[in-house]
Amino acid sequence: MNPFDDTDATFRVLVNERGQHSLWPETADLPRGWVAVFGPGAHAECLAYVDASWLDITPRRLDDGARAAS
Repeated sequence: MNPFDDTDATFRVLVNERGQHSLWPETADLPRGWVAVFGPGAHAECLAYVDASWLDITPRRLDDGARAAS
């Protein structure tokens, strides 16, 4: 079974520099550029944290140069 699909597993909530959130299995290594901000906890608990914390899903710009390029 894919550890990302196992809702009985323990997860962490990760956030990247653009403010995007991700549920990540506790058993998987953290990807580069992401930081754990919640957990470990149950899937539902982590999902509730994301729902309460990530109110605007629009990714933040990394810098003014990225804004000018778009």
